[in-house]
Amino acid sequence: MQRQATAIWSGGLKDGKGTLSTPTGVLANTPYTFVTRFENTNGTSPEELIAAAHAGCFAMALSGELGKAKITAERIEATARVTLDTVDGKSTVTKSELSLTVNAPGANQAAIDKAAHDAETDCPISRLLKAQISLVMTVHV
Repeated sequence: MQRQATAIWSGGLKDGKGTLSTPTGVLANTPYTFVTRFENTNGTSPEELIAAAHAGCFAMALSGELGKAKITAERIEATARVTLDTVDGKSTVTKSELSLTVNAPGANQAAIDKAAHDAETDCPISRLLKAQISLVMTVHV
């Protein structure tokens, strides 16, 4: 299975603008700019989308891990906070911090702890953040 998203950027770094789109239409020409990315104003950024992907992936993976322990949570709330810092003069995503609240009345705490640890390391987005990246280019000059 493959999923995709397309980013289109026009103009310079600080005065340009871009849009993000997905074939499903979940993102449809969603705007982003230097300001929405680096100045904490309203609007999206690649880091916000990574945070959403990581939180969603982790919550779903945790549900699967809990199921292996015969636990069905009433509610799993996962939040990912992706940090963008400057490292060696370059903007760098340095961390994705997961916060978790689980409502599973009557469940065993140790089983939930194990499931959460397994989901943290095994969800596909956690694994992506450690993955090899490749680039295929087409250039028109």
